[in-house]
Amino acid sequence: MTNIAIIGDEKSGRTSLGSKLGKKGTDSDITLFNDDRHEQKYVYVDAKSYPKSMKSIVAALNLSDMAILCVTPNGLTPAVGECIVALDLLQFKRGVIAITKSDTSYALEIEAFKEKLKKITVGTVLESWEIVSLNTNKDAPNAFEGIDDLKDRIHALGDEIEKEQKTKDSLPPRVVIDHFFNVTGIGIVILGKVLQGTIRTHDKIGLYPADKKVDIRSIQTHDIDVKETGTGSRVGVGLKGLLERELERGFLLSDSELMSSDFEMECAVSKFAKGGVKSDDVLHLFVGLQSDPVRVKKITVGGTEKEMLSAGETGILKLEGGKRIAYSKDDLFLFASLAENQRFTATGKVV
Repeated sequence: MTNIAIIGDEKSGRTSLGSKLGKKGTDSDITLFNDDRHEQKYVYVDAKSYPKSMKSIVAALNLSDMAILCVTPNGLTPAVGECIVALDLLQFKRGVIAITKSDTSYALEIEAFKEKLKKITVGTVLESWEIVSLNTNKDAPNAFEGIDDLKDRIHALGDEIEKEQKTKDSLPPRVVIDHFFNVTGIGIVILGKVLQGTIRTHDKIGLYPADKKVDIRSIQTHDIDVKETGTGSRVGVGLKGLLERELERGFLLSDSELMSSDFEMECAVSKFAKGGVKSDDVLHLFVGLQSDPVRVKKITVGGTEKEMLSAGETGILKLEGGKRIAYSKDDLFLFASLAENQRFTATGKVV
């Protein structure tokens, strides 16, 4: 199964595109569109509440294996720039840039805009992404013209992703939770994505950062009951031994997780970050679907304490947070500064 984030400015046609690519499912600050009509299964995750909510785009990206960045030919907006920064910081190596609403422009202008996008994305992970143009106006005479080119690229990237996923099926299981609710006669059901490994009914598994054990009572994928499922699957899992009040979005089902509220991280500041990162700054930390404000207590570079990390610099940050976060040593943390126009600022890994 391939999970695909659809991101862009709020009037970029991303929701119209999602509804064309799949059938609408779970709807909150993100909207899921499911396509199970082929041998390959796809789930499209629309960052519905972005750009108002950063959590929406972070959730969409962290639930996905590739991304579609929707851009209109009217020009680049601050939100599009912020999307490019987020994709680059999270090292999103697979994706497509979709020039939407192509019916509002001319062919020569579209080609000129493609060249502009290529120049803007040089030196970022988007540099190698294919750019396609399509019409997302469902009421136009040529509605969704160009979508077949997009689908061809999605299928090609999906093949690569599914091959990688199979290599992770034997790893310890790890499921990120994005929604949950109580079902009469079943109990707590969580919705989420299998990040790695294989989960099976009747397994006992840990819930983090709650740090307790729960039993897997049932598993569904695409509304079909299964006994087990592997990496990349979107799942609905019935759990035993759990109350709804014990859950939060971003919690993990896992055999083992590291947990802390304070961190020492090697962080790289985006080359697009205007303000950099300063000592005593309050940053918003994201890892997976968990988030928390943290304060920068200390910055060191090469063993020397500094007051600031500038754009493009790397250093060690000592961070103090307010709640316990569950993570693995390989997780990439994303940081945002609410004081900046381009809010996404840096990434880091725990040292």
